[in-house]
Amino acid sequence: MIVPRLEKSIGIEVYATHSSGIGGIIRQHAEDFVVEEVLVDGSKAETYWSESQTKHQALGSSNTKNRYLLCVMIKRNWDTFLALKAVAKQLDLSADYIQIAGIKDAKAVTAQHITVEALRAEEILNVQVKDIEVHPIGYFHSKLSSYYILGNHFHITIRAISHSKSRIKERTAETVEELKAIGGAPNFFGHQRFGTTRPITHLVGKALVHGKLEKAAMLYLAKPSPYEHPESRQARMQLQKTQNFKQALKDFPKQLHYERLMLNRLAKNPADFKGAFRKLPTKLRWLFTQAYQSYLFNKSLSKRLQKGHPLNKAEAGDYIVAVEHSGLPMPKIRRVTSVETVAGINRAIQAGKMRLAIPLIGIRQHPSQGAQGEIEKQILEKEGIFQESFKIEAIPELSLRGGLRTALVPLNDFSLKGISKDTVNPSKNKAEVSFTLYRGSYATVVLRELMKPRNLINAGF
Repeated sequence: MIVPRLEKSIGIEVYATHSSGIGGIIRQHAEDFVVEEVLVDGSKAETYWSESQTKHQALGSSNTKNRYLLCVMIKRNWDTFLALKAVAKQLDLSADYIQIAGIKDAKAVTAQHITVEALRAEEILNVQVKDIEVHPIGYFHSKLSSYYILGNHFHITIRAISHSKSRIKERTAETVEELKAIGGAPNFFGHQRFGTTRPITHLVGKALVHGKLEKAAMLYLAKPSPYEHPESRQARMQLQKTQNFKQALKDFPKQLHYERLMLNRLAKNPADFKGAFRKLPTKLRWLFTQAYQSYLFNKSLSKRLQKGHPLNKAEAGDYIVAVEHSGLPMPKIRRVTSVETVAGINRAIQAGKMRLAIPLIGIRQHPSQGAQGEIEKQILEKEGIFQESFKIEAIPELSLRGGLRTALVPLNDFSLKGISKDTVNPSKNKAEVSFTLYRGSYATVVLRELMKPRNLINAGF
């Protein structure tokens, strides 16, 4: 099965399933990709919200203990960070006063929980931003974090499918059965972690890890992509050629918001690359080194699959982590499998009590041992980095401790909701699917197995 070159560039080099894909296009409309966040208590942020729901919320009271207003934010075609900035501006607050538990897709309709510090419920009703809704649902004792997320529920419409209804149904069933047989989908970091139209986030991170701030900045600002808007591409090419930051600030289109934040700094001080990066939102800055860490994980997981090592069984030297009753992995409860313990650990994996894990390399995270450890060692040597490389001396807040990530993510509640004629694409069919994934996992990783796209950009990834 041929994997697109673009996927290989982000470390995804293999499919876990052998079934033929259904093809098609995702995200032709924002409403084709619906994401609804689910908290650990089972409550879901829904994309459809009626006035009656708002009126019947038991908001309680804001006191010194419960000083965070918990809300549901629904957005359509909005980058998460820009949406938060727009909401904060309406409230006359710093964006730091608003917390999220996870970043959601931009080209989609998404619903997620947010907390706003020191705000009354009636004040949030003043937010009026096109394609953004914010609804208060109660007061909370702490700011929101990923700790409170169970996962995300996805409802996705795949359009422009050339195959017959029976063939779509047959291939979908084959793929899902294959995934269930191995315990889920490979837990790759998905395409949006790196950028699909311009997959450079991990390259910026790599330069930062190597301590090359100027290279990192120029990659982010000036490396063009054939898939981006021509005006943006032209502006980047011109900056690459001239390195004139003042002129670039005039040339870069307004929609390149984050690049312009950096250019504002560099136009005043062309050598202050550290200061330029610090003009970006903290969470966006973290994404650079995290994306490089994610790339290394994807490479390790790909090589494990290519070499025929299982994802639903441990081998000597592998890390394994415990699993909560909810199904969430507990990376802090970990073990390294030995020859003596492998049989018992694999019984626990089959019982759903443990899961195989692969390192997210960082300052405090050692590689695996055994065959998997050899895979990781070869990747790190080729990249020219060590654990200690993730201590970023120039910008310490971008340093990463590392951790563990499960090799598989269970595919929960998968349903083929229906197959019908696609009125948007005459003579084609569309399929609607829904499923739930645990936090930190990507719907596109499931969809790539189902669709087997030849061209990621044309397929909407």
